Amino acid sequence: MGEMIGYARVSSRGQNMEPQIEALTRAGVSSEHLYQEKVSGTSRSGRAELAALLHRGIRKGDRLVVTRLDRLARSLRDLQNIVHDLKEREVDLVVLEQSIDTSTAEGRLFFNMLGAIGEFETELRKARQREGIDAALAKGTKSPFKGRPSTIDADRISSLRQQGVTPTAIAKELGIARSSVYRYLHSE
Repeated sequence: MGEMIGYARVSSRGQNMEPQIEALTRAGVSSEHLYQEKVSGTSRSGRAELAALLHRGIRKGDRLVVTRLDRLARSLRDLQNIVHDLKEREVDLVVLEQSIDTSTAEGRLFFNMLGAIGEFETELRKARQREGIDAALAKGTKSPFKGRPSTIDADRISSLRQQGVTPTAIAKELGIARSSVYRYLHSE
């Protein structure tokens, strides 16, 4: 049997990682096999420790141990990709707080059920969104996607420019980007 490799992550500097480290240590993860980082988990980009763990730190027969699934991945797609990679390398996943251990039939079943439920929720959300869009279109609305309301007062830009105020001063006066002022002035 291989090593127990632990991964702990918190999203912000203000969060305490110690409870995760203590739980992973109690589960049998040694300090030399513990990867930890303080970074947002919305994607794998910027997560250097996770990348190191997945590319160099884990081998066939090892067990990746995390406290909760959301410490490992924040989206179902990312989680599925990670688990697929682990499965191909014959590495099991153990999630302490959610009682998942993919080395057992029950653990694989529970994990797959969680994944199926997550996928079902995503499909329901998409269907509700589509229904809302279709309802808006049926009312004769051109498009339910109108974008963000404009924060630029075009008349004020024009007025200030006619008074001889520079684009930089206009941007400062209105609290907008200078590039926005130039974009508006060139579109006249």
